[in-house]
Amino acid sequence: MQFDQGPANTEIVTKIRRREEIGYSHNQSSGCEQAQMIDVKMWGHALNRMPKLSQSEWQALDPVAKWLIASRASVLFMTFTAAALGGLMAWRAGVFQWDLWLATVFGLMFAHATNNLLNDYTDSRRGIDKENYYRNQYGVHVLEDGLMDEPQFWRYVGVTAGIALALGGWLVYQRSGLTFDLMLAGAFFVLFYTWPLKYYGLGEPAVLLVWGPLMVGGSFYVLAGFWSWDVTWLSLVFALGPTTVLFGKHTDKLDADKAKGVNTLPVILGEKISRYAVLAMMVAQYLLCIGLVVTGSFAWPLLLVLASLNSMPRLFSLYSEPKPEEPPQNYPEGIWPLWFSAQAFRHTRRFTSLFLVGVILDTLIA
Repeated sequence: MQFDQGPANTEIVTKIRRREEIGYSHNQSSGCEQAQMIDVKMWGHALNRMPKLSQSEWQALDPVAKWLIASRASVLFMTFTAAALGGLMAWRAGVFQWDLWLATVFGLMFAHATNNLLNDYTDSRRGIDKENYYRNQYGVHVLEDGLMDEPQFWRYVGVTAGIALALGGWLVYQRSGLTFDLMLAGAFFVLFYTWPLKYYGLGEPAVLLVWGPLMVGGSFYVLAGFWSWDVTWLSLVFALGPTTVLFGKHTDKLDADKAKGVNTLPVILGEKISRYAVLAMMVAQYLLCIGLVVTGSFAWPLLLVLASLNSMPRLFSLYSEPKPEEPPQNYPEGIWPLWFSAQAFRHTRRFTSLFLVGVILDTLIA
């Protein structure tokens, strides 16, 4: 459940350093000065990618920015999209409720953030993220980089998990039925994704299940009060996107994981098979959309995704070869050593955008 990206841009880092020069440090500011430290631009940057920060730059941040960076909020948009898709399907069925949907969205996003925090803690404690491990090369790691001590870190975990549990509990009280079972399933993946699931080749199937039936189908169930298999199949189209990105990342760092004893599915399958597995999942997204239209579950707007097919020849060419030893010339700064995952992310962003537009149009004409 990690899709982290690049360093902070020059403008934001320069801005932080300028504040330090005029005395606005995190530990020395007065209450008025601390209010001036709030930086909405940094919030937006943290929601867009994973910055790399020094200790002094970290200390200059406001609490919200710190939480967004520590919890890797840049990937939470996928969870929001999953809940939004479930909500859209409820709207289509005439059973949408704003209060239940908002509680579902924020409950899932805080649960995902909790997982990200626990993921970093578990891998740090087990020694996986030590010695400039793959994870540390493309984003800040608040524990390994010494930006937080454990008591501070656990306060972040406690608040984040507490909000997720409170919202989940309220939804169970409002809906009952399968809602409690869905909450238990979500808690299981939050607690055990990093270990043991990821370590034994079950992390990738878990992501497919979580971002598909559990999040999208579960969001629909909470709003509608019943399960829909049409929504379940639709959810798999969406969930294959995050799964290709994760599968690609685990393929990128296959050797590093193997050396550390982390047996992800690409480690088990091997590099070549893993590359073609990602391509197979991309193709499956198109075939599922065609199948949903042919069977009458959804109408022609879902076929808008076919507009992204023109990227497939390039992807087949890239995935037919092993990862290069060094980034090609003009490769975007801050992305390397991500390679296969970066290509999958680019495809997923385009495909998912077209997919959501298609679902919205289909809902409007239904």
